[in-house]
Amino acid sequence: QPPRMAQEAAPVLLVVLARLVSSTWHEGSGYYLESHTNEVYAEEPPPEPALDYRRVPQWCATLNIHRGEATCYSPRGSSYRSSLGTRCELSCARGYRLVGPSAVQCLPNRHWSGMAYCRQIRCHVLPAVLRGSYVCSAGVQMDSRCDYTCLPGYQLEGDRSRICMEDGRWSGSEPICVDMEPPKIRCPDSRERIAEPGKLTATVYWDPPRVRDSADGVIKRVMLRGPEPGSEFPEGEHVIRYTAHDQAYNRASCKFRIRVQVRRCPVLKAPQNGYISCTSDGNNYGATCEYLCDGGYERQGTSLRVCQSTQQWTGSQPLCAPMQISTDVNSAASLLDQFHEKRRLLVISAPDPSNRYYKMQISMLQVRRRSCCPLPTATASTPHCPPAAQQAACGLDLRHVTIIELVGQPPHEVGRIREHRLALGIIEELRRFLHLTRSHFNAVLLDKAGTDRERYISPVSPDELFVFIDTYLLSEREAARRAQSGDPCE
Repeated sequence: QPPRMAQEAAPVLLVVLARLVSSTWHEGSGYYLESHTNEVYAEEPPPEPALDYRRVPQWCATLNIHRGEATCYSPRGSSYRSSLGTRCELSCARGYRLVGPSAVQCLPNRHWSGMAYCRQIRCHVLPAVLRGSYVCSAGVQMDSRCDYTCLPGYQLEGDRSRICMEDGRWSGSEPICVDMEPPKIRCPDSRERIAEPGKLTATVYWDPPRVRDSADGVIKRVMLRGPEPGSEFPEGEHVIRYTAHDQAYNRASCKFRIRVQVRRCPVLKAPQNGYISCTSDGNNYGATCEYLCDGGYERQGTSLRVCQSTQQWTGSQPLCAPMQISTDVNSAASLLDQFHEKRRLLVISAPDPSNRYYKMQISMLQVRRRSCCPLPTATASTPHCPPAAQQAACGLDLRHVTIIELVGQPPHEVGRIREHRLALGIIEELRRFLHLTRSHFNAVLLDKAGTDRERYISPVSPDELFVFIDTYLLSEREAARRAQSGDPCE
């Protein structure tokens, strides 16, 4: 079987030949290159043919961007969107932001070079507004508009609206609600009052103003400009003001008026030879006027008149008539009672008319009106008095002083008041009552109540007498009268 043996020997020959031949491996070529030209080589079976990437229409997965778009450029044309080498630019719809690379490419490993997706653009949640609120059109999404409002009594300061922008931030800045509205204040109504009887004022009360704050309802302070409620208001118009402050120091003011009216009677006229002493303002409602007569005159008629609410006086005006002195009385007490609360008395006692002290005293006081009469009732035929005599007599009348003379020894003792002579019995009672001796000159000064106020054992000058009376015996009314009218004797 020679042919068969030849077939079995052929592989062995090829192995031997392979060991004898030095060869070089060219990676990736698929075959060997011999280094000797005469050497025999055997070629391995060729590998399977390589895949042509350019001819595969869909190499990578089809791109699908939710809420976005891929714009692709393929080497094979615009109809190819996922073939090898295709480049796609990625973008998102409005309101969405791309997360990942903005462009991808289809790679040989059948994957895209990167991954991306569209995320919704959202702004952060706006913080709450103190004393206010906001309402948004689309929550925190892009283009959402949030409008701010404040509670009643507060005003918005800053942006009234904010919009969620593409960069995920809100436009503008956060506003605040501030209390810029002043509080509401209402004062009491104006009023008119009549002055109280005997007064020129009226006591007026009122309720405090009504104050309300439209913001937080807190009133920090209410100030009064003017007298407090319950004060006495004089005649005329008075403005009362209130000012209220809230916690934000906004203020509001209000005012009202108080008018006090004094009802008045017609002004009274003083009677001839007299004057009027009135309480309060003299002719206001409740005022009382007392009629008084000058020294040597007596009041005839009512002594007091009152101004009524009808603005009319009670009673009628009295007269001041010359004082009538009666010496035809039964006792010294009856005689003195005629002068009670009307006149002061200066009782002069002397042992006889020729007494030196007596003559000096009479000369200084000039009480003999038969020779000199300075009374207001003197007529043109009255003998002229020296200026000093006129002053002394005027000063006595001005101070309501009547002179009583007790001169001599019984049974020839004489007692007189001006030209009026006293009975011997009255003289004796006066001496006992006043403790007057007949042995030497002496004098005693009685006030209008008949009280012994001062004694003299020697003649007293008019100035000394008048100073004592003005200092110690004048009533407040008389002193006011003197201060008002001055000294008519000068």
